[in-house]
Amino acid sequence: MPEDRALSVTEAMTIARAALEGLTLLHVIGEVSEVTDKPGYKAVYFTLGDGSSVMSCLVWRDAYSASGVVMRPGMLLDVSGSLTVYPPKGRMQFQVRSLSPAGEGVLRMQVAALARALEAEGLMRPDRKRPLPEYPERIGLVTSPRGKAVHDVIRTLRRRYPGAELLIAGVAVEGADAVAAVTAGLKRVAAEGADVVILARGGGSYEDLMPFNSEQVARAVAGCPVPVVTGIGHEPDTTIADMVADRRASTPTAAAEAVASAYSELASHVAHLSQRLARGLLHTTQAAAHRVARVAERPVYRDRTVLLGVRAQQLDAAADVLSRALPLRLERDGSRLAGALGALLRLGSRLGERSSDRLASGAARLEDLSPLAILRRGYAVCYDATGTRVVRSARELARGDRVRVRLNEGRADCTVDTVESEA
Repeated sequence: MPEDRALSVTEAMTIARAALEGLTLLHVIGEVSEVTDKPGYKAVYFTLGDGSSVMSCLVWRDAYSASGVVMRPGMLLDVSGSLTVYPPKGRMQFQVRSLSPAGEGVLRMQVAALARALEAEGLMRPDRKRPLPEYPERIGLVTSPRGKAVHDVIRTLRRRYPGAELLIAGVAVEGADAVAAVTAGLKRVAAEGADVVILARGGGSYEDLMPFNSEQVARAVAGCPVPVVTGIGHEPDTTIADMVADRRASTPTAAAEAVASAYSELASHVAHLSQRLARGLLHTTQAAAHRVARVAERPVYRDRTVLLGVRAQQLDAAADVLSRALPLRLERDGSRLAGALGALLRLGSRLGERSSDRLASGAARLEDLSPLAILRRGYAVCYDATGTRVVRSARELARGDRVRVRLNEGRADCTVDTVESEA
């Protein structure tokens, strides 16, 4: 192209673009200051800076989605790509091919991934959050024994709610041992009978807060048998422990205020309840007295005849009926009894006559069969000498035997002189 020919703007921008894109792949670290990520855009536009200079950047949508990074202002990014020119705007920009968090950005990305996983499990659901006890008797505190947080909580509870017992688990809140220490502290104060637990620490850098972004501490908070209130003094950031806690407070002091009502508030509440109770008792007593008075005015309680009058009249009527019925019944029953007695006498007379006839007939028959009747006709009965055996044949006797003879009147002892036997 001749050096003396003037170039059009387009030609000049094309030359600049070719020159910039001919540079080797650049590797840049900077802080995000602006982000434009709108639905439907083919690219995400953002600005990187280092305090002295700024650089307009873009990353195509597919490369941005593949990175897994969610850009926000203040994030430190590590990007690679090349410089180019956008002719319609006459603007130089850095076209990013790949990007990843740098420094703190890596930590934030890891924390965000863990938060999404725990949220998918339901650990952050609002309906899982437990209400705080209204008047706790024991309050657990898990924090550093040497930090400012422990003194803030003690001072606040002494001022607002001095009647509660404070159980303190002094633990490391940063460093390699902090996760295990915080987890053990939560279990310890819960085992000692705390009604609610405060998990607190003072301010610090994002890296200092990492124990409160750990999965172990998050699960310990969610699994605590009593409600947990977090008071982590790092207002710009919310830790995972804050997300799973039953309530989040911005500072240790605010956490202490959340678990304990002020003494003045409690006194006012008790006074209000006392007034309500007094009004309720007065209303109940007045209502009861009114009901008693209404009942006492009923006729049944003022005149006993109202209740017993009908029954008394029924009793009189029954007595009258009975007084008339008894004589008639007795007369009727007397007649029946006399008739039955006469019939019984007649039956007895007939039975007596019949029995007398039978008796006479039986007596006559017995008389005919009686041995005494035979004796009265002149017969006698001969017994042996003992008088126990009847002698029935002369062959049973011999001359000189003693015999006893029963006569109609009396007995006679005899001696056998002769014996004659019939052939």
